[in-house]
Amino acid sequence: MKKMYVLLAAAVFFAAGPALAAEKTLNGTISDSNCNAKHPGGEHNGKKMTEAECAKACVEGHDAKFVLMSGGKAYAIENQDFAGLKDHAGHKVAMTGDVKGDAITVTKIEMPAAKGSAGK
Repeated sequence: MKKMYVLLAAAVFFAAGPALAAEKTLNGTISDSNCNAKHPGGEHNGKKMTEAECAKACVEGHDAKFVLMSGGKAYAIENQDFAGLKDHAGHKVAMTGDVKGDAITVTKIEMPAAKGSAGK
């Protein structure tokens, strides 16, 4: 009987796991874990680069991971293979996904609408 209660408690715990993650939309910039949006004055290893170029270079050649910088905080992106991460590196985006602490599992990336373009 005691074993059944333990198994029931374990089942409830594991079923509640996904509920601990909350799908949210965060606004921020896709950067890399090496620079965290502090791209060194437009230069990287002596070469002039944009934020997008820097983030891509760090991820491709320096074992960095893509991150979302939002509200001064770096969110680790759990699914690094999500379509659009590389294309939107260095861009301000609205990123939707399951947020757990300082990590997000991305389900959608959107570019915010340009100001003044609504209704056109």
